[in-house]
Amino acid sequence: MTTPALLPLSGRRIPPLNLGPPSFPHHRATLRLSEKFILLLILSAFITLCFGAFFFLPDSSKHKRFDLGLEDVLIPHVDAGKGAKNSGVFLIHGPDEHGHREEEERLRNKIRADHEKALEEAKEKLKKSREEIRAEIQTEKSKVVQEMKMKEKKPLPPVPVPNLLGINGGDPEDNDIRKKREKIKEMMKHAWDNYKIYGWGHNELRPIARKGHSTNIFGSSQMGATIVDALDTLYIMGLHDEFRDGKKWIEDSLDFSVNSEVSVFEVNIRFIGGLLAAYYLSGEEIFKIKAVQLAEKLLPAFNTPTGIPWAMVNLKSGVGRNWGWASAGSSILAEFGTLHMEFVHLSYLTGNPVYYKKVMHIRKLLQKMDRPNGLYPNYLNPRTGRWGQYHTSVGGLGDSFYEYLLKAWLMSDKTDHEARKMYDDAIEAIEKHLIKKSRGGLTFIGEWKNGHLEKKMGHLACFAGGMFVLGADGSKDKAGHYLELGAEIARTCHESYDRTALKLGPESFKFDGAVEAVAVRQAEKYYILRPEVIETYWYLWRFTHDPRYRQWGWEAALAIEKHCRVSGGFSGVKDVYSSTPAHDDVQQSFFLAETLKYLYLLFSGDDLLPLDHWVFNTEAHPLPVLHLANTTLSGNPAVR
Repeated sequence: MTTPALLPLSGRRIPPLNLGPPSFPHHRATLRLSEKFILLLILSAFITLCFGAFFFLPDSSKHKRFDLGLEDVLIPHVDAGKGAKNSGVFLIHGPDEHGHREEEERLRNKIRADHEKALEEAKEKLKKSREEIRAEIQTEKSKVVQEMKMKEKKPLPPVPVPNLLGINGGDPEDNDIRKKREKIKEMMKHAWDNYKIYGWGHNELRPIARKGHSTNIFGSSQMGATIVDALDTLYIMGLHDEFRDGKKWIEDSLDFSVNSEVSVFEVNIRFIGGLLAAYYLSGEEIFKIKAVQLAEKLLPAFNTPTGIPWAMVNLKSGVGRNWGWASAGSSILAEFGTLHMEFVHLSYLTGNPVYYKKVMHIRKLLQKMDRPNGLYPNYLNPRTGRWGQYHTSVGGLGDSFYEYLLKAWLMSDKTDHEARKMYDDAIEAIEKHLIKKSRGGLTFIGEWKNGHLEKKMGHLACFAGGMFVLGADGSKDKAGHYLELGAEIARTCHESYDRTALKLGPESFKFDGAVEAVAVRQAEKYYILRPEVIETYWYLWRFTHDPRYRQWGWEAALAIEKHCRVSGGFSGVKDVYSSTPAHDDVQQSFFLAETLKYLYLLFSGDDLLPLDHWVFNTEAHPLPVLHLANTTLSGNPAVR
């Protein structure tokens, strides 16, 4: 049984289907004319224009005033010697008839001179050979390209860098834990080295076929998604030679001026998030510059009647659209709701409030809308501003929206109280309608569809255990409750792993009757190197130091090593219930960005990327907490 061709591909997020239009090659008939003939055509048109201007200029002497129908023209004036204090306005009257005739004669003489100059230049061009003309054209092209590169490398305004703690270190004292951490690092080396050999510059790797791989979320271009996604993991692990190789490729080859349609959400969390994290960790300006260049390319996606962005945007034309399958062309909650962290940092680093304003507009619009049972549906029409199908999920399509409400509050040094209230209200409704306990005592998060609860939980929803624990601190008298809820979700997700032949979790699992934490449909039995369960283990370890979470994480690492490792990298598997599974032959970029990073942090000390100084985006890219005085949050003088 083959895996469906179009699956959810990344973190908390992407739609389960992708029915975008197929790509077809563009064929252009090429008409070859000699360069001399083309030049003659251009010159003929220019000469005709000149003579037309000469003979058919209107007789301006009939007009006593300048055009625009103004009797007098007001011109502002500043005394250069005395500055703005002595600025004033001069009243200039229209010219007299004699002066106008002189002006007309001057224009006629200028046209004659320009005409003669153009003819002389044309004669000189026609004397040159075809090769000389081609060389001149190539020189002009090179000059334009160089000017564009210089413009791209223009430095951004300097800003105060937040106090960055815990970039290095985390060496465990226990020898056994240290060995486990070194093993995770070796797995990262294996994944990276094979990508570099067989897929360098491509978005992802096919480790069995040993060639590059891509999906339509990245468009048709080779954008090096694995390079950008893996940078901060390489840096944190101390793989600095590999980090420098990635930086050089980004400097020389990462180009966003391509005719390619990409997912706004995916390139935001993977590319902008990855580049920003690499900048903060290393201090290398090129990462900040590239992040801003890409962000500018995403802004046209917000040009909708409501300001809710399209799911897809063409990086060259700026034309946007939505997934055809998404509830009559709706935008998706987990996509337009997962931009806040990166866009706030973009405004902070550039001093340009446009990014902050875009995401705050989304928030304000959502606050005004009615929510059925207090729940946010997964679909919103960007044209009408109305909800689409009433489907609510903490897994795919909805998940990272709730995550970013909490993390907006954390990233603001817990001053964005508006985001915190939205998070608390949403979680209260989720607890009431979606979180249930099975007959066997497992706590799970179902999905709300048209007034009914579907007792199915996705691997993507397993991140919520970590989210509940991360948000417990601000829950006042309910902190203990959310720590316990997070632990219960972690246990349920561990059971979904433990009840398979490979000890790896399926894409989703049911809670119907005697069936608990087990996938029923064949199309839900695959594992594509996802990180969410290990992510929750890490958060639970950080907040409780209960050794079971390190044990569960190590079990998962061994299962990945045993069943997913191949000679050319790591691959997902198509059936976790089969003892001899087939591989899907894809090494996802998020495996390097998230899965291996969370495993490495799980076996590191708490002083590596401490959570009171760093907030991880939904692709596990760490961004520093921004104190109110340095941010573009509302009320900050920087905005005013």
